[in-house]
Amino acid sequence: MTDHELSQARVRQLIVLTRRLTERLSAETQAFADRRPQDVAAGLAETQEMANLYRRDTAHVKANPALLRGAPPEDRKALTEATRAFDAVLSVHARAVDAARQISEGLVRAIAAEVTAARTPASAYAADGRAAQGDGRAVAFNRTA
Repeated sequence: MTDHELSQARVRQLIVLTRRLTERLSAETQAFADRRPQDVAAGLAETQEMANLYRRDTAHVKANPALLRGAPPEDRKALTEATRAFDAVLSVHARAVDAARQISEGLVRAIAAEVTAARTPASAYAADGRAAQGDGRAVAFNRTA
């Protein structure tokens, strides 16, 4: 395979990956808008795998721009356009994910507050005159989700 053919194959492979990832993130963003986050969760592993592949491939090309120099101009232009579309979709997707995260965290806080309120004694003092301690059990909140 010549350098020209290799460059062309790399560019076309990157175009396909970029477009597939763009379509996937668009579908996930729509699922968030439709209030169906479970649809996103079902394909999360595949999305992460594609994103890691994209990140690795684009970093490789960025570190070695000569890899794509021999590709036809129309292929390089198509890659540029696919990348612009991906960046736009990625921005919207990030906002949707952040909004879903904030809603989820708000629900967890509300539930934790309800649980705490249900556990706290109505009186501020115990029968012997000391301050009531309340329930010693805790509700955990994990920000890694």
